[in-house]
Amino acid sequence: MLQITAYEAIWFLPFLLPVIIYVAWSDMRAMKIPNLAVGTMVVIFAVIGLIALSPVDYGWRWLHLVVVLGIGIVMNAMGLVGAGDAKFAAAAAPFVALGDVITLCYILAGCILAAYVSHRIVKNTALRKLAPDWQSWQTGRRFPMGFPLAGTLGVYLAIGAYFGA
Repeated sequence: MLQITAYEAIWFLPFLLPVIIYVAWSDMRAMKIPNLAVGTMVVIFAVIGLIALSPVDYGWRWLHLVVVLGIGIVMNAMGLVGAGDAKFAAAAAPFVALGDVITLCYILAGCILAAYVSHRIVKNTALRKLAPDWQSWQTGRRFPMGFPLAGTLGVYLAIGAYFGA
């Protein structure tokens, strides 16, 4: 059972959807997640969170951002994740109910698999001609993780809107 309520997911999703689509596109195109997109997500949470969440939940969800940002900084320093990925994860964290972290990990695993397979299929077929200049085609072992990270947040909120508590 999801901890996110349908009410909060329905409030967050329409505002976040354009941003997460932009993040996925930008990371595939330029291997960058723009600070403007991450900042926009924080502003969306700051404003819409006041409507969608109880005051107690709203306060605690800000702690999610701080904790995930701290973990992301350490992982980036160790070379495990890119700085943009760490910032995106931190900005996305307040939108996730703490009780849904395990569920979110399953969604993330599925989104990584789907994103990797679809990215490699397009990269190695004639479909690549649709976006021939994307940097993500040029990188060897690097993969645009903004694609599955953005997808994960979108899928989580969509499931929450439909099946939420």
